[in-house]
Amino acid sequence: MNAPVKQTEVMPVIAEAALVEVLSGSLYPGAAHNSVVMVLAYCKAAQLDPMLKPVHIVPIWQKGQAGQAGRMVDVVMPGIGLYRIQAARTEQYAGMTEPEYGPEISAKLGGVDVTYPEWCRVTVKRQMASGQIAEFTANERWLENYATASKDSPAPNAMWKRRAFAQLAKCAEAQALRKAFPEVGSAPTSDEMEGKSFDEAARDVSPAASRAQPKEPEGLQSCDDDKFAANMAKYRAPIETGKITAADVIAKLGTKYTLSPEQIQQIESLEAIEGEHA
Repeated sequence: MNAPVKQTEVMPVIAEAALVEVLSGSLYPGAAHNSVVMVLAYCKAAQLDPMLKPVHIVPIWQKGQAGQAGRMVDVVMPGIGLYRIQAARTEQYAGMTEPEYGPEISAKLGGVDVTYPEWCRVTVKRQMASGQIAEFTANERWLENYATASKDSPAPNAMWKRRAFAQLAKCAEAQALRKAFPEVGSAPTSDEMEGKSFDEAARDVSPAASRAQPKEPEGLQSCDDDKFAANMAKYRAPIETGKITAADVIAKLGTKYTLSPEQIQQIESLEAIEGEHA
């Protein structure tokens, strides 16, 4: 007697609207609808599976032009995981060294005490067509890479303060992967661009700059105590449970109000222990 033919299950095609809803509620909680649509368009163009979260949604400050006020905009950027996947798919990836760190430096940036490595060095290895193993090294400095808590303060955000070594290692690895595998692209990763702006100049972390009073963006009002308390009550639980990050909330409120350094610090204090940006 012939064995029964095993039926192959075919996964149904999910409509874009349903997929956006799934991503908004799981991989990108709190993200705007249009931002998740951008993720799908990016993944479709690059033939990536959006359910593997190869890219991230990063709020970036865009300076206003022609009298218009600046604003936060969501930008879709590759994650370090995508660079690793693309390098591995070449079948020429031959591993990487453990991150090497420079001397630890303790400083006060924007009134915040922070200890960070001066630099981090990572070497990525690639097996060339001749069989030779070539090494590509990147050396990145913490002060040139860290993300600030706000655009008007040199203080690091919660993630870069808490994980000063790990975050810099991701930036060094991304640079080394771009050197070794230029075909993966030249776009910076989400870890490298989080907290920065499109026209950001070199940071001035001198004591004089730290004492400077931040200027309010044109068209935005300060967030008074009542409005801030209402927003804290709204976002406290989502931040503490990791459904949304403090950086997301700061970016979202930054499109409506000018937050003071104290208000930003209060929001960051709610950050989940291992929170990650969308």
